[in-house]
Amino acid sequence: MVRKSVNKQWLHDHINDPYVKLAQKEGYRARAAYKLKEIDEAEKLIKPGQIIVDLGCTPGSWAQYARRKLAGKEGGGIHGRIIGLDMLPMEPIADVDFIQGDFREQAVAGQLAELLEGQKLDLVLSDMAPNLSGIAAADAARIEDIVDLAIEFACQHLKPSGCLLVKCFNGSGYNQILGQFRQVFRVVSPKKPKASRDKSSELFLLGRGLKPGP
Repeated sequence: MVRKSVNKQWLHDHINDPYVKLAQKEGYRARAAYKLKEIDEAEKLIKPGQIIVDLGCTPGSWAQYARRKLAGKEGGGIHGRIIGLDMLPMEPIADVDFIQGDFREQAVAGQLAELLEGQKLDLVLSDMAPNLSGIAAADAARIEDIVDLAIEFACQHLKPSGCLLVKCFNGSGYNQILGQFRQVFRVVSPKKPKASRDKSSELFLLGRGLKPGP
């Protein structure tokens, strides 16, 4: 009974969520688009001409937002490039290249290399999150592993001046993640957009400019 009432409450909150309604009105696949929008508007992350990779991109709302930012005002394609990667399938988005698979695997890395043709990235986005168990220590380790993957990917593919934006959670393990970011990036900023639900410990870390390293 408790689980049913929790599900009902979540459904009620979701249906009445202003960002859900706005996403439906503006054609975004998920309310998550407004988290990226708020961070982008404050930090000026996404600009025409950039090459962007969106890790864990399904269902595609971040890629949709990035596409709108790279699109010319008169329509007719985008100025720049967006590549989405996810293990789950994604409905196509105009002008967005999508690769389904695990980006740690050689075949997926090969497809990405073909698309990039030796070019480095301006921005890596990651809204990836593990399935949480409710056991704090286990969940902290899973979150840290996912952020580690995003940092490793960014170190391989970003321009020296590039940026990485990742989702994480404020709680056990957060200080370790923050420390890793500070080892890798010149400037590190935590972000808690208004579109993140108040009850959620979700926040985002933005790293700007890779530090020189091996």
